[in-house]
Amino acid sequence: MHRRVGLLVVLCVGLIVSGIDLQAEVTRADYERAAGLAAKYKGLALNIADNPVWINGTDTFVYNKSVDGGHTFVMVDATKGEKQTAFDHARLAAALGKASGKEYKAETLPFMRFRFLDKQAAIEFQVEMVRWRCELATYTCSKVDARREAETSELDDDSSDSVKNVNNEENVKVSPDKKWVAFVRNYNVAVRAADGSQMSYLSTDGSEGNFYSPDTIDWSPDSKRLVVYRIRPGYHREVHYIESSPASQLQPLYSSVPYTKPGDVLDLQQPVLFDVAAKRQFNVDNALFPNPFDLSRPVWWKDSRGFTFEYNQRGHQVYRVIEVDAATGRARSLIAEESKTFVDYRPLIMNQQDTGKTYRYDIADGKEMIWMSERDGWAHLYLLDGNGKVKNQITKGQWVVRAVNHVDEAKRQIWFEASGMNAGEDPYFVHAYRINFDGSGLTPLAEAAGDHHLEYSSDGKYYVDVWSTIDQPPTMALYETEGNKQVSVLERGDISKLVAAGWHAPEAFTAKGRDGKTDIWGVIYKPANFDPQKKYPVIEDIYAGPQGSFVPKSFTTRSEPLTQLGFVVVQIDGMGTNNRSKAFHDVAWKNLKDAGFPDRILWHKAAAEKFPWYDISKVGIFGTSAGGQSAMGALLFHPDFYKVAVSNSGCHDNRMDKIWWNEQWMGWPIGPQYSESSNVDNAYRLQGKLMLVVGEMDKNVDPASTFQVADRLIKAGKIFDLFFVPGGGHGAGGPYGQRKLEDFFVHNILGQEPPDWNEGAGAH
Repeated sequence: MHRRVGLLVVLCVGLIVSGIDLQAEVTRADYERAAGLAAKYKGLALNIADNPVWINGTDTFVYNKSVDGGHTFVMVDATKGEKQTAFDHARLAAALGKASGKEYKAETLPFMRFRFLDKQAAIEFQVEMVRWRCELATYTCSKVDARREAETSELDDDSSDSVKNVNNEENVKVSPDKKWVAFVRNYNVAVRAADGSQMSYLSTDGSEGNFYSPDTIDWSPDSKRLVVYRIRPGYHREVHYIESSPASQLQPLYSSVPYTKPGDVLDLQQPVLFDVAAKRQFNVDNALFPNPFDLSRPVWWKDSRGFTFEYNQRGHQVYRVIEVDAATGRARSLIAEESKTFVDYRPLIMNQQDTGKTYRYDIADGKEMIWMSERDGWAHLYLLDGNGKVKNQITKGQWVVRAVNHVDEAKRQIWFEASGMNAGEDPYFVHAYRINFDGSGLTPLAEAAGDHHLEYSSDGKYYVDVWSTIDQPPTMALYETEGNKQVSVLERGDISKLVAAGWHAPEAFTAKGRDGKTDIWGVIYKPANFDPQKKYPVIEDIYAGPQGSFVPKSFTTRSEPLTQLGFVVVQIDGMGTNNRSKAFHDVAWKNLKDAGFPDRILWHKAAAEKFPWYDISKVGIFGTSAGGQSAMGALLFHPDFYKVAVSNSGCHDNRMDKIWWNEQWMGWPIGPQYSESSNVDNAYRLQGKLMLVVGEMDKNVDPASTFQVADRLIKAGKIFDLFFVPGGGHGAGGPYGQRKLEDFFVHNILGQEPPDWNEGAGAH
């Protein structure tokens, strides 16, 4: 008996000598600090400016910035160099209070965005679910009528219900010359003279099972022709919900949402061209677009010679811009992108010039086109002729174009944003540049080492640059585009109060990835009261979705509550995430279980080698959504490294989740790769400690995905925790869920018993 006690003493001494410190006891006070961290730092960073919004057709812009006690809206006239408040905040607060029956203050107006109306005579904004209009001459506010509120509110993603309103004759499209209206009646296309004098059908082949969609009617600019999509409906899956504990009644509520999943039969869209005067119909030959995941809306050339639409083939490996001749209805491929893995198509579909990796810009009504492509292994711009043939590559190098801000057709110049061009700098930092159409004259505009965001005036004469780093607050400056001349520095963030309150920025760290040469970037949040002589356990906050990159690069006051309990918390962008080379991105192809883990583990090991306080003997991990899938996957596929995981709202089997995200990265048709990456099919592999979190009303990821993985774990005899949140949506849990997460890590990594939270609880 005494010999065993002596041996335990020796073992404990040995642990201390070896450098593995026994963790200090976590107290209720530590939990309270963790829970109050966001509130503690709220409002302490001052003069932090949001991205500016230019008022269309003017050289004036507005932005919102933090001030002591709240926020304020600022308006700047770039031409005059004048800066002033956008309106009288005190009078607006009083006017809104009078109209709503609530009390508001000037520095805490209950909205962060607004828009000017009627040449800045009024503003419109939304408070909770109510939209308001306030007249600035009289400072009187009124609710926007319900119809307009519906028009301006965000629309539900109800695209899969394509049969909806197919015969709604109120949904008419007026011709540009105002002489005709087109609509759908009895599933067919009809036109009526604007004066009501005559009506005729243009089609007779529409039916309930193959109908013309009024939402897709598009007139040619000369009003002689129109194009409409005929749609053969696919399978319209729904996910059904039971809200067990609604606030409005005792009994449960039942509902459903449309939700298309990988492998489902999709609507088949067929463009049909009509010559209105001749009543002639052209069914556009679909040989170039036989198996669409999606067809974009048709866009007519301004001279009415034809229209284009963009075809994303099921499987996301073929993407084409297709042109249809207005006289003959013949289709041809203008631009074709093909990939052995995936075409990163989403920005192509959106066709936006200020976001994403890829876009199209038509010059001189399609005589030339600017096109973004990864065909050389990096996201770059190309100049194409009117037939889609490459005239020259505009940008080139081992870096990526991130956005196009402005195109000047007269000067044949492009203003764009890119990352990775500057050697020795974080390759995710976005900088601004100008370049000529022929690829000459590459000129950096925003050169300070940091992450930049630019907004240009509608005429391109001015731009505003907002830049920061994770430890340096934003600077906002106004520039004249011509000559890249700085007009003024508008704001400099002030974090002196924030730092005085104890805030610490995360620290960037890099290590080589699985190939031994690619830098993997991440950040480290150190524990509260950090002592470099101690050792601290590590928890990874993971999100590895291939649609983007997620480690913070710009300034934020966000802190990790787990640091208050004695943990190091890290975030890492491993291979398979976006905004690097295509090869870096392609790691995710048909392989979402990879989640960059080989790079992440090497990164952790490099950090542990460099920092004696970085303890990776028992690494924890947590994440939500795709991060929830990865967090559980860490225990299934890398149990030698990751030991404890909290998985919230995970899409645990990619066949159960939304179609676009999963078919984009996992491919189509559905094959064995889905099972190989499935947490459900691999649940039997579980090692370590796992807590699953699911909200019963999650509309983003089908909650059944979590219950299916729980079912498999039970059948495999695995022990795990399940936290079910009644009424909870995606990422459910709130403060209670955060405390559950903290308890789970404290118990399973620190080996301590969390506080008894029920002790001293009062009556309900």
